Amino acid sequence: MIDAEKKSGRYERVYDQLLDLLDSNHDRVAAMATIVAILHHKFKYFFWTGFYLLTDGELIVGPYQGSLACIKLKKDTGVCWAGINRKRTVVVPNVHEFPGHIACDSRSNSEIVVPLRDKTGKITGVLDVDSTEFNAFDEADKEGLERIVALLS
Repeated sequence: MIDAEKKSGRYERVYDQLLDLLDSNHDRVAAMATIVAILHHKFKYFFWTGFYLLTDGELIVGPYQGSLACIKLKKDTGVCWAGINRKRTVVVPNVHEFPGHIACDSRSNSEIVVPLRDKTGKITGVLDVDSTEFNAFDEADKEGLERIVALLS
């Protein structure tokens, strides 16, 4: 596990790299795919990294990297819907203790979900990251991922 200071520094470098890569891009899906690819490969404890997008009131998988994803998540169930319904980032140290957790892959043990917003502030989906490690995500992840997801607003 990376200590918080090193982790924050890595997020800063990833953010700067994404600023350069996304500078001339105007395609939201391409930007999401790029963000997911970089995050998934720069943070070794990220087991599954991807977006779920709100489409006609349903939460449907978008660009992701990792093992096979659930295509559609049951409404108002699990960590992703908790992030949408609470309108804030949700960090779950042990997904097996989260009521209604949706286990797309039984190897996931902790999770962080960051709401994705459009230019008006409306939530349009979430960035979802799972880890096989328990307690993998902390305040440095929360702050770093929120800043990165804000690049899509």
